[in-house]
Amino acid sequence: MSGEPIILADLGEVEPAALVARVAEGADRSAFAELFRRFAPRLKAYLMRLGADEGGAEEVVQEAMLTVWRRAATFDARQASVATWIFTIARNKRIDRFRRERRPEFDPHDPMLAPAADPAPDESLGAQQEECRLAEALAALPAEQADLLRLAFFDSLSHADIAARSGLPLGTVKSRVRLALGRLRRALDGS
Repeated sequence: MSGEPIILADLGEVEPAALVARVAEGADRSAFAELFRRFAPRLKAYLMRLGADEGGAEEVVQEAMLTVWRRAATFDARQASVATWIFTIARNKRIDRFRRERRPEFDPHDPMLAPAADPAPDESLGAQQEECRLAEALAALPAEQADLLRLAFFDSLSHADIAARSGLPLGTVKSRVRLALGRLRRALDGS
């Protein structure tokens, strides 16, 4: 069989569903060649109308028809016609290709993916000193103001949520937070 040419039968009058069945049941190359002859030009034109260039459309047609070959056994004439099934496969292949092209390739050497460098010892010391100054300034505030700042900034609550939680009017919460921030700023600037 290695040197013999493959002879393809003339299947011009056979229904597409019968061709798919022959591909599914016996991997009939003649039936597949007829399906390809009938659908490939129409698929290419369809894909080009959707915006694909000629080369891209041909590649998607090849992928779609390869899927038809591989998945012929999954075709169900009760759910769709052969044309609808094949065009749906092509449409899905086009969408997959579009998504792949739109998604940038992962570059493991991208500097944005590198972990942040450890801070220099003097920067760490400076950050620790700033934290201590902030803790001291917060401790110097009246307890109610310090609690409102903790809710707003550490618990990330909105002023309305703080008002609901504390039972204070919204305007009172806003003014007390503003007053506490002013006192905190003055305490940190004066240090």
